[in-house]
Amino acid sequence: MKKKKGFTLAEILITLAIIGIVAAITLPSLLVNVNEKAWDAQKKALHARLAQAIGQMNTLGGYGTFETDDDGVATTDTAAESFILDALSKVYKINNVCGPDKLSSCGIPSKITTLDAVSEINFPTKMSELNAKLLNGNHMANEDGNVADTKAAAFETVNGESIAVFYNPLCSSDTSATHYAQNKMCVNFVYDLNGSEGPNQVGKDVGFITAFYNKNPLVTAPNPYNINYTLTAPQYTETQSKTDASTVCKTMGEDLRLPDRDELASLFVNAPLVNLSENTNSYWSGSVISIGTSGLAWAQYFNNGNRTRTNRSSGHHIYCVTR
Repeated sequence: MKKKKGFTLAEILITLAIIGIVAAITLPSLLVNVNEKAWDAQKKALHARLAQAIGQMNTLGGYGTFETDDDGVATTDTAAESFILDALSKVYKINNVCGPDKLSSCGIPSKITTLDAVSEINFPTKMSELNAKLLNGNHMANEDGNVADTKAAAFETVNGESIAVFYNPLCSSDTSATHYAQNKMCVNFVYDLNGSEGPNQVGKDVGFITAFYNKNPLVTAPNPYNINYTLTAPQYTETQSKTDASTVCKTMGEDLRLPDRDELASLFVNAPLVNLSENTNSYWSGSVISIGTSGLAWAQYFNNGNRTRTNRSSGHHIYCVTR
């Protein structure tokens, strides 16, 4: 009779311990990847739904009442809430609406973490908290309209997203001779895909969608990449070196690209959320007006909101977004 060999109890326990250690190391990263893929799909679906809804509206401006006293303090502010109730709810399914000062009732977190996962900031509750530069109107003297410092309202979707609405009833169309982004912004949505549950971080479950232009609105949802490329470079040269803005994002990753001009304007509107609030640099967009080294492309200034047609051989900074 041959003796059958088996594992000892000690060997089995050691093996189980090793499996447990490996699982403890790998499982969190696997869960993160699964969550990020799910969030990415949910973001794209939310963008598509809001874009379709807003595309059905004849106009984005003029909803609600916004009045101030002689000191500029708001005495009546129904703008954002009226936009949700009188406009958006007609073309988009909404579960619950929360007026100013009641954002938490719609699952809006009190604090969120910025894109770099370093800074925790209070969730903005009005336009000037979203970005103080939105109300810097001196340089917009020749523009049609301006920006009202309205309070945010919020709503919940049937899919469980919590969305804060920053609404500018004075927004203009894309017809002005100058091109400041501030008063072209009609509605900015800052959303949390899973309500007040964590991680409440920009780039993960928190993001933003911006609707520009009162007439023929355009809805954009840039997905920012957490690297601010500080190289000052031309957008295009005949040699197409790796430092040209039109190729830098590609060399950093196949899924990266330059934002178009409206995505870049949305990044300006939401600058504090993506670590660009103190930035005074100008950035290249991927929106080209005319080709060649002597051609023109759009650039966005983050110090004053101006977006301008610039010679492609000029030097501006680079900020990439994911596809």
